[in-house]
Amino acid sequence: MKERYSRQILFPPVGEKGQQALAASHVLIVGAGALGTASAEGLVRSGIGTLTIVDRDYVEFSNLQRQQLYTEHDAKAHVPKAIASKKRLQEINHEVTIHALIEDAGAELLRPLFQRADIVIDATDNFETRMVMNDLSLETKTPWIYGACVSSQGMYMTILPDKTPCLSCVFTAMPVGGLTCDTAGIISPAVQMVSAYQQTEALKYLTGHEDQIEQKFVTFDLWQSTSFKMDLSRTKQQDCPSCGTKRTYPYLHDQRKKTTVLCGRDTVQIVSKDLANLSFEYLKERLSSICEVEVNDFLIHVRYETYRIVCFKGGRALIHGTNDEKVANSLLARLLGI
Repeated sequence: MKERYSRQILFPPVGEKGQQALAASHVLIVGAGALGTASAEGLVRSGIGTLTIVDRDYVEFSNLQRQQLYTEHDAKAHVPKAIASKKRLQEINHEVTIHALIEDAGAELLRPLFQRADIVIDATDNFETRMVMNDLSLETKTPWIYGACVSSQGMYMTILPDKTPCLSCVFTAMPVGGLTCDTAGIISPAVQMVSAYQQTEALKYLTGHEDQIEQKFVTFDLWQSTSFKMDLSRTKQQDCPSCGTKRTYPYLHDQRKKTTVLCGRDTVQIVSKDLANLSFEYLKERLSSICEVEVNDFLIHVRYETYRIVCFKGGRALIHGTNDEKVANSLLARLLGI
């Protein structure tokens, strides 16, 4: 379908050779929220060969303002974001092979995905996952593109293993707290701007123009009409535990936590072997006898007292309405006896 990509092929840095390179490429996107959906759609339209999407969440109405692949139907049915993304992307370009994983993005899950990908795009909402991605990038020699946005602001940087400073060099200590979309809001153009930069950097790399990749840390504020580029060349640390001379990859040694408070969302995630041992059918019957339940092929959505509980296949649950781990675990115990 040469005509499909004709306008892109006319752009000299891509051309026929670059388009063939895109068709043979594999991109991993971690996160299927605002940045993830924008980058996924752009790259699928560009004609990449394979796309893998990893996301642990499901579609809600608050997502529709900026997460461009989703519909009101997806929100009403609580469709997992990875599944909804795949369905829409396949309608956009059936030639692209798309893998969708409804999973929490930990080191064990991501390592083989990094090994198979040509480049990785960060579309997560927390630094813990980004630091895992950073260490995996260096361990597997897979480039990745950091990106973040909140309010009317955005930022991005590209990490080329052993060639540029890594995220640990730039952020010597993991940032704690700070503004999030759930606390400070966000306008959609900020998302589109960060994603445009991320997609462009990916296209440069995949079409053989690594020398054109931006090696500065770029930030902007669309509302204030300001932008800034920070030279990172002097930030590379010889003693960095992730990219230095004596690497320990510290963020790959942490096991996936059983209980995690999701930043700014008034939500706790629980990963439980006991929950994983309960069949989906048993969960439906048990919860239906106690409270209002909505079910699809991937999850069970429950309203109980002032809380909402979502149980996924595989032993993972989201407890909405609290950021107290003890309260979340107590609720799950009351409902399921685990």
